This record gives sequence, C-alpha cells and structure tokens, in this order.
Amino acid sequence: MSNKPSVLFVCVHNAGRSQMAAAYLTTLSGGAIEVRSAGSQPAEQVNPAAVEAMAEVGIDMSAEIPKVLTTEAVQDSDVVITMGCGDECPYFPGKRYEDWVLEDPAGKGVESVRPIRDEIKGRVEALIASLDRRA
Repeated sequence: MSNKPSVLFVCVHNAGRSQMAAAYLTTLSGGAIEVRSAGSQPAEQVNPAAVEAMAEVGIDMSAEIPKVLTTEAVQDSDVVITMGCGDECPYFPGKRYEDWVLEDPAGKGVESVRPIRDEIKGRVEALIASLDRRA
C-alpha cells in the first residue's frame, strides 16, 4: 500500500469531467497523489472536446480510455468525488465523499468545455490544498 493519498473521480461516462479532473490532479500534484477515474456507464472514448480543451493547457489526455467503476476502486481510494452519478457509486463508511456539480461536456464543442475545464482546475487546486493539510 502506498502512503500517498488516493482520489477517485467518478462520472457516468468517464469521458469528460472525471477524465479532466484526473488529468489535472495527476499534473498539478506532481505524482504526490494516487489518481483514479471511472464511470458507472463508461463511454466508448474520451470526449474529443475535453481532450482538445486539456491540450490547450498542455495536458495530453489523448491516450486515456473510459474505465468502469468497480467496488475495489472505491475501497482503495481515500477520497471519492462524484460528478452527477452519486447514487450509483458504492458507499463505504469512513471515506471522504464529495459531489462536484459540474456541467456535463457531452455533446459540446471545445468553446463550451473550456469554462468547465477551468472550474475543474480550481476545484482540483482546492482539493490538493485540503489533502496537503491532512498530511
């Protein structure tokens, strides 16, 4: 087991919000936090507009693929952040759960995804700060 805190981002399709959040957390934490993302009903591919929006800020998500949410992923995470699928996420007492209400980028162009991306960055920065305080 790692001593690093671990965070799981969950949304329905694991194609936009959760992928962007995971990519930001991986990049901004410099590897100090174990990062996972998953979806309750994973899509076939990551949202191309999300990939493009993240590329604009120097983060490459082009190789990412949506993953299915597993009970093990939740059990193995210290913090579980849901984005619109809270009822489908297994609950374990003692875990830190947050629900981030964010617009779904599905079907939107990159112009509409940018503000979602920027809001996710701010939330990820606050998350990192809160995890640093716990350490």
